[in-house]
Amino acid sequence: QVQLVESGGGLVQAGDSLRLSCAASGRTFSSYSMGWFRQAPGKEREFVAQITGIGGSSYYTDSIKGRFTISRDNAKKVDLQMNSLQPEDTAVYYCAARALFKSTWDYWGQGTQVTVSS
Repeated sequence: QVQLVESGGGLVQAGDSLRLSCAASGRTFSSYSMGWFRQAPGKEREFVAQITGIGGSSYYTDSIKGRFTISRDNAKKVDLQMNSLQPEDTAVYYCAARALFKSTWDYWGQGTQVTVSS
């Protein structure tokens, strides 16, 4: 059974940092792109960052560039280091996995809440 399990969310103040982790199990994800998405209250889920399995190239949405960094242990774990957090970063953060050459994200975690107070 494939599972993605996020951890590391919490309540912080503006300017603080958090590190989210996503543990993958049930298959080998080394060739998969791994990504982070978020959904704020009343808004649609949006892309945050991704890292490819082959080559380890990373991509970010503009609003978090320079503040967030995605990294991976190729087989089992992907992290999202979030610095200089702002209230607008408040959301449920989801980990996802996408197979090579596919356009859809195949697997999703259950999400972890990040709340940033001003």
